[in-house]
Amino acid sequence: MDGVLIIDKPSGPTSHDVVARVRRLTGERSVGHLGTLDPMATGVLPLLLGRLTRLARFYVNAEKSYEGVIRFGFDTDTYDAQGEPLSEPQSVNLQLEDLRQAAKGFVGKIEQIPPPFSAKKIAGVPAYKLARKKKPVTLEPVTVEVKEFEILSLDGESVRFRARVASGTYLRSIAHDLGKQLGPGAHLAELRRTAVAEFGLSQAVRLPDFTEYPLSDIDHIPEVWRHLLHPRSLLPQLPAVTAPLEALPRLLHGNAVNLPDFSRAAMVKVFRGQTELVAIARRIAGTLFHPEVVLATSVPITESIRG
Repeated sequence: MDGVLIIDKPSGPTSHDVVARVRRLTGERSVGHLGTLDPMATGVLPLLLGRLTRLARFYVNAEKSYEGVIRFGFDTDTYDAQGEPLSEPQSVNLQLEDLRQAAKGFVGKIEQIPPPFSAKKIAGVPAYKLARKKKPVTLEPVTVEVKEFEILSLDGESVRFRARVASGTYLRSIAHDLGKQLGPGAHLAELRRTAVAEFGLSQAVRLPDFTEYPLSDIDHIPEVWRHLLHPRSLLPQLPAVTAPLEALPRLLHGNAVNLPDFSRAAMVKVFRGQTELVAIARRIAGTLFHPEVVLATSVPITESIRG
């Protein structure tokens, strides 16, 4: 099964749990996600299935958008609500304008220390494994980019925010650092991812919508097909071209071909017919393109095109 499926991840399961569930449901072994969500977090988790897992390289630096809640009064060892409090809760006296002014300092390219409970490695060992054993975790600051961090509202010790960040940014660290800056600590209480690259909540399907069937029941698999995104919606920054039938055999064997594209774009999405994405190709010169990634097998060009 080849396709892109957007899951609205519930709170609780890990991103790996979701991948494993979809893998068992569909029988497709090649399933990968575009950016881990912590177990507590909810929202957009794009999954690539089958040969479309080869598109993952084009989403490595994908921008991500979030909404969430920061709880002031105490911090935790994980920097979120699932961790152990590091102190007794304290009363806070926050002002909305002070919060908004402080938030401005977290916008742009900033230095950030990842949470100790993270997948960052120390001498080859994930930091969270050391943290669980109560061993010292010393992580170096990294440069991340926060494109938007807006404080939306204040309700007692809880602050609602919206953020848009580059890949690799930890919202948990921002919550922790904001708490250190403004008072007696803070942690991330809620987090919902609203977008990854071109994928948003409007395209997402909840796991119960199609995973409530027995694993042995394959009659429901067409339900999964119904939720797969149309291939032409992927990588919208790349123009789409339909390959001439005579060019397909060479293209699918990794050879350069001429394509009917006049966009002058460096890369294009190549389709067989209107719906089958078969390659991502890079322009060599003029209308001559070389396939960067081949997503289809070489089959007789007279084969019926799946609609």
